[in-house]
Amino acid sequence: MLDRSRPNHGLSRIAAALTYRDFRVLWTGAFTSSIGTWMQKVAQSWLVLTIAGSSSAFFLGLDSFLGEAPILLFTLVGGVVADRRDRRQLLLMSQYVQMTTAFTLAGLVYWDVVRIWHVLTLSVITGMAQAFGGPAHQSLVPSLVDKEHLPNAIALNSIQFNLARVIGPLIAGAALAAFGMAACFGLNGVSFLAVIVALLSLHIKHVPSTSRSRMHEELRGGLSYVQHEPGLIGLTVLAFVTTFLATPLLTFLPLFAQNVFGGGVGQYTRLMACAGAGAVTGALVVAWLGKFKGMGKTVLFLQFALGTLVVLFAVTRLIWINGVLLFGGGVCMVMVFALLASLVQLIAPNEMRGRVMSIYMVAFRGGMPLGSLAGGYAATLTSAPAVLTVNGVLLSLAAAWFLLKREGVREL
Repeated sequence: MLDRSRPNHGLSRIAAALTYRDFRVLWTGAFTSSIGTWMQKVAQSWLVLTIAGSSSAFFLGLDSFLGEAPILLFTLVGGVVADRRDRRQLLLMSQYVQMTTAFTLAGLVYWDVVRIWHVLTLSVITGMAQAFGGPAHQSLVPSLVDKEHLPNAIALNSIQFNLARVIGPLIAGAALAAFGMAACFGLNGVSFLAVIVALLSLHIKHVPSTSRSRMHEELRGGLSYVQHEPGLIGLTVLAFVTTFLATPLLTFLPLFAQNVFGGGVGQYTRLMACAGAGAVTGALVVAWLGKFKGMGKTVLFLQFALGTLVVLFAVTRLIWINGVLLFGGGVCMVMVFALLASLVQLIAPNEMRGRVMSIYMVAFRGGMPLGSLAGGYAATLTSAPAVLTVNGVLLSLAAAWFLLKREGVREL
């Protein structure tokens, strides 16, 4: 019989959380859906680039902003709902909505009636679904594994998401060439069925809170708890800073592929695959490390390295070197994200997990659209490489500031 408490070496240590049946089922379904999601991301970015013309830099940023903006507006409410309602049912509703938007976009492209406002509107609807599904998923995972294996579970989720980042763009490139954009959106819609089946087959059940407090009172309680935990405040601020400054690296990849390197969709998907391969490698490292002493300092050193790699990518014009830099950036980025999420989950009590994670997610996910929108606008005034250079410098400076600060993230 496998001893889950001591996965000391090799695959047993990396895959410790997969020994739990419910986590394994959900992980498999999520992996399938993530492949579809990355197929859509590639196809949607190329669609925007195709139909927006000379304003493509702005609309790439705007599309990313509108897809993530509902996180800023509704995730805190979603966190309260995740503590008060069945988290599995919330996740199911989220998957149904996202599946519908994917099929809708597939139809619009197939019949050649798609307009930029269609893409932007569907991005908003998808973001709304994720605003309620995200806290529910983040809160459900800790109930599927023991606490000591929680960092491993979070890292494995990063592995499936970022492995999909490698596989999805490659499949998307083939599908775009052979069948067109509609196929990518349609296949993404089909992929949501895997998550729906996985959620319906889970054995574990979430018992919602029996609190009769009003929603705004419970939300205030979650905010108060985070406010009085210096570690949580530091992690939340760091999450926002990192996503705000690092996300444009991926948002601008279509521009680099087309305008800097003079390539097409094939060049773009290869760049995405380099970043995804690095992300998978970073997640494997985090999964192997598990819970360890000095996680706070480690995440800060990794962010400093990420800022340096972003600057180097922005100023380099040799495609193979840029691929290597993207790989390194992917390693650092996913390790930072996985370690930040692990630390928050380890601190948060289960009865408030939905609210604590929703606050963290507002910062983490909120930094993405704001960073993409600000970066996209700045790129129209200067250039994408100039924006990335500034962002990389600021990333490293932020890491240095947290390293010098005695209380907070450094001590975790």
